[in-house]
Amino acid sequence: MAEPANWAFPSSLQPSPEEVRFDLDAALDAAVQLRAEVPEDAFTAPLLGTERAGNGIVIREDGLVLTIGYLITEAEAIWLTTNRGTVVQGHALGYDQATGFGLVLPFGPLGVKPLARGSAADAEVGASVFVIGHGGRAHSLKAKLVAKREFAGYWEYVLDEALFTAPAHPQWGGAALLSEDGRLLGVGSLLVQESVAGKAVDGNMFVPVDLLSTILDDLLKTGSAARAPRPWLGLYATEMEGHIVAGGLAPGGPAERAGLRLGDLILEVAGERVTGLAQFFRKVWAAGPAGSEIVLSVSRRGATQRMPIRSADRADFLKKPRLH
Repeated sequence: MAEPANWAFPSSLQPSPEEVRFDLDAALDAAVQLRAEVPEDAFTAPLLGTERAGNGIVIREDGLVLTIGYLITEAEAIWLTTNRGTVVQGHALGYDQATGFGLVLPFGPLGVKPLARGSAADAEVGASVFVIGHGGRAHSLKAKLVAKREFAGYWEYVLDEALFTAPAHPQWGGAALLSEDGRLLGVGSLLVQESVAGKAVDGNMFVPVDLLSTILDDLLKTGSAARAPRPWLGLYATEMEGHIVAGGLAPGGPAERAGLRLGDLILEVAGERVTGLAQFFRKVWAAGPAGSEIVLSVSRRGATQRMPIRSADRADFLKKPRLH
């Protein structure tokens, strides 16, 4: 998944030292390139690939890097590169499935000042923000915070409030979202379409950095958050005209083993009607911890059936990081 480096935003879209209220060069240097190598037999390899590239953000004096977790999930090797050309191998220290955050510990000094964390809760829709990727000003973008709202992802993922910006940064994975005073507001996760002034434009979704504070100590100590694992179905669901549709199944996952098929309509969870993706996932998670039996009401070719699914802990399907 190699990405070209010889591109740049137009100068009019790049932040300049004269128009910001913080040390721009230091902020730019806090964004590092992250490359991960994943074994071909990894559970996530068919979906996410074996060579992953994106960004990371230095958040502590010891060089601790915050990134988006899908870049480092099941990685057997991670390399960090600074704007000054320093290359350091890193270790996947922690990954939180609920937020999507990942942490990487470098095995050597990066020589980079950490980026101070701000609060997404204080950021107002319409505010000017900056999206910072590895590569200095050329890969950094002036943007607007166009929305703050709930987000549900087909991979059994929900954020109560995500951050949405426009225009889009083409290398969004793990990119830093900065406030007007240069503090970290969020970590880049997705390319999305947003409505701005009545027009559909490409934008980015960011995970609010506020979610890190309650799990950081746990991630540093054990590699995961101190909460009971959520029940996982291995179902890639989509929302279509008020129905939840099975759009994909994780090979060997609970839903596939239980007999769920592509195109099945999911009508109920534990006897309660579901019509929205976030609502569906929350009802599944409310059924108990990983391993709980989740009873779905499923419509297939017009016939409705009751389908019990023995859920699992998604982490049990993933390769664990190893120290070399």
